[in-house]
Amino acid sequence: MAKVMLVEDDLLTIQIVSEILRAEGHEVVPFNDGTSALDAMESLAPEIVITDLNLGRTGPNGMDVLKRARALTPPAIVLVITGFGSFEIAVEATKLGALDYLQKPFKAVELRLKLWKALSHSAVVSENAFLRKELKKKYQLNHIVGSSAIMQQVFRMVERVADTESTVLLRGESGTGKELIAKALHFNSRRGAAPFVPINCSALPEHLLESELFGHRKGAFTGAIADKKGLFQEAEGGTIFLDEIGSMSGVLQSRLLRVLQEREVRAVGDNVSVYVNVRVIAATNEPLEKRIKEGGFREDLYYRLNVISIQMPALRERRDDLPLLVAHFLRVKAADRQLPPFSISRRALEALQAHDWPGNVRELENAIERASALCERGFIQLADLPPNLLSLGPASASDTEAALAPTGDTTVLTQGSAIASGVATGAPASGGFNPPVGPLKDFLRDQEAAFIQKAIAQAGGDKEQAAKTLGVSLATLYRKLAEGE
Repeated sequence: MAKVMLVEDDLLTIQIVSEILRAEGHEVVPFNDGTSALDAMESLAPEIVITDLNLGRTGPNGMDVLKRARALTPPAIVLVITGFGSFEIAVEATKLGALDYLQKPFKAVELRLKLWKALSHSAVVSENAFLRKELKKKYQLNHIVGSSAIMQQVFRMVERVADTESTVLLRGESGTGKELIAKALHFNSRRGAAPFVPINCSALPEHLLESELFGHRKGAFTGAIADKKGLFQEAEGGTIFLDEIGSMSGVLQSRLLRVLQEREVRAVGDNVSVYVNVRVIAATNEPLEKRIKEGGFREDLYYRLNVISIQMPALRERRDDLPLLVAHFLRVKAADRQLPPFSISRRALEALQAHDWPGNVRELENAIERASALCERGFIQLADLPPNLLSLGPASASDTEAALAPTGDTTVLTQGSAIASGVATGAPASGGFNPPVGPLKDFLRDQEAAFIQKAIAQAGGDKEQAAKTLGVSLATLYRKLAEGE
C-alpha cells in the first residue's frame, strides 16, 4: 500500500487518522510540527502527504509542507486538512497542487474516500510513469542517430547536464533536431517520469500564447468560458520546452522572466500566483544576441535562459552522419507502411550526399518519405528523389540501368546492412526486392512490430482498442512499440 506522511499538531487527530490508515494497510509516518516534517521530507519520499494547514502560530505551516511535497521528484500527492470556515484557504491549497481537502470534523468514511481518490490518482500517475519510462528508452542517447565528432560533443554535453536543474538554451538552424535533444535531456533526468510539455512560441498570437503558458480564469476574456490550467502547471514536476523563444513578445518575456526568478505563475484574470516546479528548456534558430541589440529581446531574460548552451550542428556540418540518417529513415518509413526495409541505389545516395540541406535533418526525412512513396519494389532510385536533387546525381549511366545490371555492381544502402560504414553491397534481384538475411530475432521482432502496426491501423489509430484486439495490456503494447523502434 502507500507510504503516508501525516502532519498534524493535534495529537488526538494524529492517533485517530493513523489508526484508520494503518487498518487499511498503509505505512503512516506522523509528525506534529512543520519543521520536522520538512526536514524528513526528502529522505522519507512519501507517496501521499496529509497535512493540516494550521500547524500552530510559529514555524512552517501546511502551505509550506504542501509546496515542499509538490517539489519532490516525483511530486507527492497531497490532501490538506482545514478547520471549520476555512474553505477559501482550502481552495488556495488546491491551486498550489493539493489534490483534495478534508474539513474538520471529518468522518472515517470521508477520510477513506479521499484516500481512495488519492490512490487512484497515484495509479494513473504510475501508469504514466511507466509509459514515460518506455519513452526514456526511446530517447536514450544511443538511440539518437549520429557518430560524427560534432554530434558526439553534443551527446557528451547532454550526458553532463541532463540530470541537473539548470535551464538549457538549444541553438541551431530549423530542422537540426533541437526538440529531439530537449526530449533526451528530459527523459535522461530525474524528471523523466514527469510530463514533457513542448510549445512553439511562434505558432500562436500573443494573447493566446499567454493563456496557453500561464492559464486563465473564467471570464478573463471573450471565450474564456471556464478556468484553464496553463502549460507550466501541466508540466508540474517535469520539463517545459519553449521552442523559437526569440519570437516571444516583450510582455510575455517579462512574465517568463518572473517565472524563472520566482518559480510562480499567475493565470490571466487571476490575482493569485501559483508555485510551479518545472525545468525550462528553450530553443532558438536565430542569434538572440542580435535580437538584444535590435531591442527585440530582453538581456536579463537571455542570461536567465543561457545558463547551459548547446549548439546543434547543421546537417552540412555532419555529412558523415548522412548515410546513418538515410538508413534510419528507410527503416522508419518502411515500418510505418508495414513493408520490408527499403534500399537505395549508390547514385541516389551520392545525390543526397552532394546536397547542402538548408532544411537539415527535417528536409532529409521529407526527401526519404517522398522517395519511399514513389519507388518501385522497395528500391529507391535517383528519379524518386525530389526534383531539386536530380541534377546532383552522377551523370554516367542511368540509375535504373545500373540497378538492374546483370553484373550487380550497384551499391545500395539497406536497413540491416553495414550501417556503421554508410554502405552495403548487393543489388536487388532482377524483377523484385531481395532484402539481406539477418539474425532471426530481428526478423521476428520486425514481424511482431508489423503485426502490431496492422492492429493499430485496423483500430483507426486507437491503441487502447488495438491492445484489446491483440489481447495485451496497453502498457505491454507501448513496450512492444518501443522495442520495435
